[in-house]
Amino acid sequence: MYCFEPDHKCTCFAFSTENEVVFARNSDFLVSLEKLYMNCLYRLEGSYGFNGNTTAFVEMEDGVNQHGLAVGLTFVYPHLRKPGLNAGMLLRYLMEKCRTTAEAIAALRKLPAASAQTLTIADKSGEIAVVECNPKELEVIRPRAGERFVATANNFNSEKMRSYRNPEIDDWRSGERYQTARSALERKGDYTVDFAEDVLAGKYGFMCQYDRKQNADTVWSVVYDLKRKQIWRAEGNPSRKHFNRDDRIKLDQVAFRLTPGNSFVFPAQLIDNERGGPMATTTIRAVLHCLSL
Repeated sequence: MYCFEPDHKCTCFAFSTENEVVFARNSDFLVSLEKLYMNCLYRLEGSYGFNGNTTAFVEMEDGVNQHGLAVGLTFVYPHLRKPGLNAGMLLRYLMEKCRTTAEAIAALRKLPAASAQTLTIADKSGEIAVVECNPKELEVIRPRAGERFVATANNFNSEKMRSYRNPEIDDWRSGERYQTARSALERKGDYTVDFAEDVLAGKYGFMCQYDRKQNADTVWSVVYDLKRKQIWRAEGNPSRKHFNRDDRIKLDQVAFRLTPGNSFVFPAQLIDNERGGPMATTTIRAVLHCLSL
């Protein structure tokens, strides 16, 4: 779906200091599909377990794995498409196979990409980066001199990738969201999880203040606190929904808190949203010998 559909809009940023390593992301998408959005726990034999969020179930849009590697995508409507992995499958590969930012970047240099996207990456050691890539090019963006953060939205910002922008596509005010994140991060001296949540909630400028009547909204928001090994998620627009801690995965540990029983577990757990529809929280345990996705 990331190769053809233009209606996937998101904002990502990450910051790294002596006391904080935080990844933050808003997922902006269609209100008409909000009942299909899911949070998933994956644990497959031969792969790292992870907690991820998605609009497409098997593809992932952001997540953090058991080794404290967090990754989030933003879609860029492509100029070119080739056979390969789309943005959601690239991200899932990184969750399952990589432990650090360096490993993730090395993998992206080798994997065939089918779509155009940015991938914001942070690991527990504090290494952060944004990778802008499409089927032809890849550019790694690190924090600028004197800065401790990276940020991106639904466009390429590096000089190398700028020619692959699609200005004729409605990007849901991507440039404004990007500038809101950058400006807040440039002004703020004391980076905290609360600060990240406030940026995502639009308290520093336009970020999630969509008109739901236009079939657009922030459908979930997530903060991965990699120093304290915590996951905070708002299941809906963060200007109206609270961030709640998710303790079902223990970062740096192999074991998940999964429902015992069969290889596949799909409990009917729905979390009600004041915004009009539930977001399904789906717990999945799978083993490769009976994988039937």
